[in-house]
Amino acid sequence: MYNLILEKTAYTPDQLSGTDLPQIALAGRSNVGKSSLINTLGGRKKLAKISSTPGKTRSVNFFRVKPGNFFLVDLPGYGYARCSKKEREKWGQLIQRFLEDNTLLKAVVLLLDSRLEPQAMDLELSQYVKSIDIDLIPVLTKADKCKQKQLSNISNTWINILGLSSGPVIFSSKTSFGKDKLWERIIEKTVQP
Repeated sequence: MYNLILEKTAYTPDQLSGTDLPQIALAGRSNVGKSSLINTLGGRKKLAKISSTPGKTRSVNFFRVKPGNFFLVDLPGYGYARCSKKEREKWGQLIQRFLEDNTLLKAVVLLLDSRLEPQAMDLELSQYVKSIDIDLIPVLTKADKCKQKQLSNISNTWINILGLSSGPVIFSSKTSFGKDKLWERIIEKTVQP
């Protein structure tokens, strides 16, 4: 069992530095289930705030993982249209700075809604992460809301799009399905040189 502790919150690019431990970023569209995933991984219901309203995470949140001694970093969700263009640009700059200027970043966990076909913004982010030579761990969220055939089809679609040797982690925050497999993939990335 891993313990997650919110250790730092950054609202501006200059607040991103100051940590010296490996980092795994959590990225995905608004309301894809990042907060629920954090709560499931940490085994606590209110570790990260959950909302049915998209765009609630407006900062970069650093969760210290123990044992393991690294950070899970929750990035603001992308694709939410109800905030101002200026606010979206600010988040975009914050995320870009975090991803590009970060020698401690070991991988990006890309959360993808298993109920949806590949979305343009998910494709863009996956290509961008690959272009800056960061490992990608795709995770299909909300698996409890899909039939097995649908999960198999969307998993195969992402395998083909991303050129994966193994499929995305299939995950449900409701049932904790996929929790152990996701931890395995995360830990594997944090122990690599």
